Amino acid sequence: MSSRLRAFARLITAVAIVTAYVALHLATSAGLDLRACDRFRDAPARAAAFTTALDRYAAGDASARAEIGGGYTWFKENAPSGASRSAVTSATTGVEKGQVSLARERVAGLAADVRRDRAQLDRNLGSSRVIALYWAVPAVVLFGPVLWLRRRRRSGAAEIIRVVSRFAPPHPWWRRPVFLLANAAGYLLFATGAIAVSAAQQRGYQMPPVRFMLTLVGGLAALGAGVLGLRYTRPRSARGAAQTLLADGRQPVLYLRSFADDDAAAQVDDSAAFVSIHSREEQLTAALGAVGPVITVGRPGEPLPRLGAARFYLPLDDWQPAVLRLMELSQLIVLRLGLGEGLWWEVQQARATQPARKLVLLAPGGVPELAERLDEHLPTPSRLAEVTGGDPWTGAVITFDPEWTPHVHLVGPVPRAKLPQGALVRRGARAVKTGWTAVALFTPTHHLARTIKDALASVGVRRRMMSWRATFATQMSLLKGLALVTVLALLGWLVGRALQLLGIG
Repeated sequence: MSSRLRAFARLITAVAIVTAYVALHLATSAGLDLRACDRFRDAPARAAAFTTALDRYAAGDASARAEIGGGYTWFKENAPSGASRSAVTSATTGVEKGQVSLARERVAGLAADVRRDRAQLDRNLGSSRVIALYWAVPAVVLFGPVLWLRRRRRSGAAEIIRVVSRFAPPHPWWRRPVFLLANAAGYLLFATGAIAVSAAQQRGYQMPPVRFMLTLVGGLAALGAGVLGLRYTRPRSARGAAQTLLADGRQPVLYLRSFADDDAAAQVDDSAAFVSIHSREEQLTAALGAVGPVITVGRPGEPLPRLGAARFYLPLDDWQPAVLRLMELSQLIVLRLGLGEGLWWEVQQARATQPARKLVLLAPGGVPELAERLDEHLPTPSRLAEVTGGDPWTGAVITFDPEWTPHVHLVGPVPRAKLPQGALVRRGARAVKTGWTAVALFTPTHHLARTIKDALASVGVRRRMMSWRATFATQMSLLKGLALVTVLALLGWLVGRALQLLGIG
């Protein structure tokens, strides 16, 4: 499935979900309107009985007082907020105050009020039915394209899914759903704590001291509990490579690296202004997700998968054929250079069997022997040792033209651009820059993603959102928590309406 078709499929699916939600809400409203009409069916008889009881009470029959109270209770529970309920309420209040003649005047037109309220309920029911039908029809119609696109997505990745599924470790069916629920609770705590701490920092001077301390301490506690919960649940709820490919549908990005680099890739970059729980590899995976789903070989024997690229596990004695096949089926190969012999075999095979534009090399800084080893596999010297940066994780990105001529791109911050001329324009540019800096955390992976984007563009592969994806991956916990709060609120409201329809709420 192409990126455009995948984006279209996601749009159609989102529209279908929203339409179905609105249709369910409107159907529930129509059901409540129907229930209100049924409850109000006895209103003419109840109004006549209430008027008769009021006349008897005016004539001196004290026992009619109980019937007046019963009629008031019925109209309060079953009548809409209209003229009939208002008239009965006013008459009952008049009786309680001893103003019986005034009460009788208020119910003089009660029968007509009941007919008007009944007509209004019928109009509301008819309108709600029509509107619910208008939304239900497109929701049902969209269901077909959603299923077709889902099938198309799965069929597009069927072959590579078959290859990867052979190496997927078995897990109980209930494991991922259970830890996804626990994961959602962690995101909710994380988002709640972050919002509370932010509120205490920004508006603490306006709060009473006790409220400020409760907000700050409670927010820090929720934030810490969310971080601990997410550290435990996220690896256990992570998708495997086959599930990731099945959910995405595009040809994958094959990420190859030495297992010794996993500890550096698991490093979390945050700042004093923002707490992040997403590792460098997660940020890199988010950036490369602009091209396709990212899969990689997991370290044999690890108890839990590392977070980032979706893992599959190859046998130690027969891993090379699977890697060769995955190279063919992937649309991009991102290989982090190292000293292991297996990595250089992969470089050699990619060089011999794959188009040059498919290969992207990530070179760590401070390892000059890598340049010499790389030049042994290339027709033209890379001069990597002369231009590589000092970041021990990734100092340079290397891409190749069709003749396998290497292009080395140094990883680092973008040089500060000069502000436009003119005082007003300069102030506007400075405000935009300040706002962007406030919401974005420019980690080393952000600079790496920007460099990969520029390196791919130099060989004709353009993906404009890569650096943005890496930047906002650091804030994904907060965004997921806020999205979860919104979804739970909407679902809770719909469930409350349904329970009200069933007479439970």
